Amino acid sequence: MKISYLKYAALAAVMSLGSCSNDYLDTDPTNKTSPDVVFQTTENVKMLVNGLAKIMTAQHISSQGFNGEGTIKLYYGEYPGQNFRANMKGAAGDQVMGKHFLTLDSSYNYFPWHYYYMLIGNANDVIENVDSATGPESDKKDLKAQALGYRAYAYTMLLQIYGQRWVDSNDGKFQALPLRLTNKEPKDLEFATMADVYAQIYEDLNNAKAFFSSTNFDRKAENFVINKDVIHAIHARAALNRQDYATAAQEAGLAREKYPLMTTEEYQNGFATPNSEWIWSSYGASTEQLHYYSYFAYVGYNANTTQVKSYPKRIAKELYDVLPDTDIRKGLFLDPRPYPSDSYNHDDGIVKSAKAQMNVDAREKYPDLDGAAKVAAYMQFKFKANELPGVGHLNHFRASEMLLIQAESKYYLGDEAGANELLVELNTKTNRDPDYTVNKNGNELFQEIVKYRGLELWGEGFDWFDYKRWNKTIVRLSAAEGGNFSTSLAGEMAPDYGNKWTYKTPNKENDYNHGNK
Repeated sequence: MKISYLKYAALAAVMSLGSCSNDYLDTDPTNKTSPDVVFQTTENVKMLVNGLAKIMTAQHISSQGFNGEGTIKLYYGEYPGQNFRANMKGAAGDQVMGKHFLTLDSSYNYFPWHYYYMLIGNANDVIENVDSATGPESDKKDLKAQALGYRAYAYTMLLQIYGQRWVDSNDGKFQALPLRLTNKEPKDLEFATMADVYAQIYEDLNNAKAFFSSTNFDRKAENFVINKDVIHAIHARAALNRQDYATAAQEAGLAREKYPLMTTEEYQNGFATPNSEWIWSSYGASTEQLHYYSYFAYVGYNANTTQVKSYPKRIAKELYDVLPDTDIRKGLFLDPRPYPSDSYNHDDGIVKSAKAQMNVDAREKYPDLDGAAKVAAYMQFKFKANELPGVGHLNHFRASEMLLIQAESKYYLGDEAGANELLVELNTKTNRDPDYTVNKNGNELFQEIVKYRGLELWGEGFDWFDYKRWNKTIVRLSAAEGGNFSTSLAGEMAPDYGNKWTYKTPNKENDYNHGNK
């Protein structure tokens, strides 16, 4: 029997999202539904596991901007980075400037903790209880493997936010997180070291691979379901952050084996529908939408939301300027060079008049732009909502990221020829830039990887995480300095700023955990 993603509402909504507890960031799992009912059959457990996917695109902490994984991508991966430009104000502007690393009562500080420990808590319930359910043994193994994948993914992301860079962690001795492997853990659980958390991530992923291998699990066309390829992808990303480059390269290669890089037509199709290279995503349809809360309601250029109409999202001029004009990806951003320099405001990029040729041309080329939307120099047309106000499938892993993990890992492993070959595969063989060639080594090769990782993955939630991993200063240039960042948000963020870009443990966790770190 096929379990629909939509059936989550019947059971898992009560279990996962409706079972909130005020004393621990609203992350407690199934305490309002009897485990005897929930884990009675594997069919019930399938609904709960599908519910984990729903948590990734649900509204959280009773706030419009906090929508699960889309918020992590936008608020944490892109806003405080270097290549993504948005004229945000207030608390969102402070997030751009990295001012929430130490604000322990801010929603920006505790949202990731709330969200990922909610995933972990519900995954733990599956891992602990699925064996007692009535149903095929193969289903139990597949469900446990998926839950292990969710837990490993959540801890991987938590370490990037609340853990230090591996290079700064004293070989993993930094105590970052409580390692909750059962929902029976005491409240005063000691914090684990980063090395211990990574070891658990690896163990969970290896166990998940073994389960999937024993059942030959096939998720069919359900891209939101975790399968063995997703497990390899999680392992690759975790290993890259752990600076375990041999493992990262191997796992990334395995993850993308069945996912050919997308065609140029697919690349220009709005990034809201799974295609050949999407390894894992969250389901997005009109019946599942978050209306004005979703990722695409904040990013999709055609969304009819204030966040899009008033704050068009833009690429950094510094990155745009170094890209070849032959690259089809460069064409996904509004090029201001053919137009008079005085036709737009250089601080926020907004055109000054509806009659300005830049505005006229943009609306002619993209007629689905909302009539009230502001047009801006360097604005993006990569992301397009499938339905209004902001409906779309949200990608989490695709083959291009895996290829770039391989390239970066090979660079650090000394295989510079292999890294060059991968860049050619990404850019030339896909016709994303048919004129692209590369033969670089040393720091020049690393900077080439940085550039094309920034271009290929723009807007998908990697920018800040990448710069943190690289221990690299973020530089945002104003128009006067040759960039296009608004003056109020321009500046530098050095690697030692704000607890080394490491979010401090939220006060709500400290209160719950009796004052641990």
